[in-house]
Amino acid sequence: MKDGKMTRRGFLGGVGALTILPSGCVGMRGGARRPPPSERVNVGMIGYGTMAQDNIGNFLNSDRVQVVSVCDPVSEGPLYGYKAERMGGREPGRRKVNDFYAEKTGAAGYNGCRVFSDFREMLEDRDLDAVCVSSPDHWHALHTVWAAAKGKHIYGQKPLMLTAGEGRAMVRAVRRAGITFQTGAQSRSNDYFRMAAEFVRNGRIGKLQRVEVGLNKGHRPFGKTPEQLSETPQAKPPAYVDFDLWLGPAPARQYTPKIHLPMQWRYNLDYSCGMLTDFAAHQLDIMQWALGKDGEEPVAIENITGRLPPASELYNTLAEPFSFEIVYADGVRAHVSSEYKYGCRFIGEGGREVYVTNGKLETTPAELVREKIREGEVVLKRSGQHEKDFIESVYSGAPNLSPVEAGFTALLPALLAHIGMRLERTSLRWDAARGRFAGGDAEADRLLEPRLRGPWRLDV
Repeated sequence: MKDGKMTRRGFLGGVGALTILPSGCVGMRGGARRPPPSERVNVGMIGYGTMAQDNIGNFLNSDRVQVVSVCDPVSEGPLYGYKAERMGGREPGRRKVNDFYAEKTGAAGYNGCRVFSDFREMLEDRDLDAVCVSSPDHWHALHTVWAAAKGKHIYGQKPLMLTAGEGRAMVRAVRRAGITFQTGAQSRSNDYFRMAAEFVRNGRIGKLQRVEVGLNKGHRPFGKTPEQLSETPQAKPPAYVDFDLWLGPAPARQYTPKIHLPMQWRYNLDYSCGMLTDFAAHQLDIMQWALGKDGEEPVAIENITGRLPPASELYNTLAEPFSFEIVYADGVRAHVSSEYKYGCRFIGEGGREVYVTNGKLETTPAELVREKIREGEVVLKRSGQHEKDFIESVYSGAPNLSPVEAGFTALLPALLAHIGMRLERTSLRWDAARGRFAGGDAEADRLLEPRLRGPWRLDV
């Protein structure tokens, strides 16, 4: 160790129905590396905003991980967090990492965390094994495809993609590279959700009669004042952000606080599909896990209700009540609504049901929750921590809890329903084999495609 720095390896001791493939079982284009047990996994953070600050602790506190770099086009900016209480950007990320390792190692001058504005420079680091992608939604596909091409393992925050075409590109890139990809659908690492899925899969409620999924709606300020959320474009963006790089593949436009302050971008269609996909990425994921439909695409989205604001408005994602039904080839139908209680409800025979949401598992009858899984029944993987499960798979190449195919098919129904709302359709039929709407629906098909500005490409 020199001048408070450590060598990063030396920090030890202190699609149709998409087939889900075990990590590492396909050909590697980028030569994905799996570190031996004697080495740590070197992790870089792409994006250091609200979600990354929630994630980084589980990486830092793992004795099998060393966080080595942080990348963000923001150097240091305010109003991150659910109450606008945090600073975000690469410099706060650098301080967090260096301060943590300085305290852990007793090396007061530790300065081993590198920072980058451009993720492409970060990915050139040959010692970098994995990245945690916590960028805005419109960046997820590009960060994934480019990182996979460099052979980096990926923990990718949800919602996985902005369009179905982006999602398919991500699945192809991950498979081609032979890397581990963990979708940040952390509910799968929660015992309540796992137990609910096991109860449904093992017939504890008898034959399934109905599935209800409750999601959220609306536009929230996340602690920001009306004065901060100005709708007036600024002649120059704040000095702390490389704004053209922040926009990346999104259309060029002037910096406007109402949609470009942290977390507020979620309500503009250039960057996100709003609350619908933000929460569907969790609850539809648990629904498909419980039904054993990972990797399976629907055949139709029916009874679509909900209207988006005019596209010309800054907040133009879904705000009003909405509902739709997901139809699968075997006849299973999932009813999704913003008017249901948030979470997943599985209704079976004779009044038996399971309801699960964050921090709560309820069963009817109540004693059902105490039943044990018997020998020979379905036992789902238990991880206890999503990041830990990811790191274990990076080492071993064994299947992880939330592979890219599962993330794709969990979000796809919400994206298809969103297209229905944008086009004011009440029903859409889906051809999974072609990855297109059935019947030659060119208007709807156009909304499946990636929307990439300038030089940005998904075929690297």
